[in-house]
Amino acid sequence: MLLSAGCETSPPVQEMSDARQAIAVAREAGAEEHAAFHLRAAENYLKSAEDRLNERQYSRARYDAKQAKMKALDALKAAEKDSQEEERQ
Repeated sequence: MLLSAGCETSPPVQEMSDARQAIAVAREAGAEEHAAFHLRAAENYLKSAEDRLNERQYSRARYDAKQAKMKALDALKAAEKDSQEEERQ
């Protein structure tokens, strides 16, 4: 019973999709130019999530996918902020 409580049997499909979409939106907003650090972090977390998924470590994959999404949203915010500042100048 204790063993099964620590294992997740379903892959984090939605979390992986959310992370990929957030990264795509951040790229479209110019994150590669304006928020490269955050975008790279998001991509690294997504890669880790994919690796964990392939190893059937679903809990860790889910965590990394959520982190990837958060970092992508950070990249998006930073890119939008920089873009707005450039427009003001």
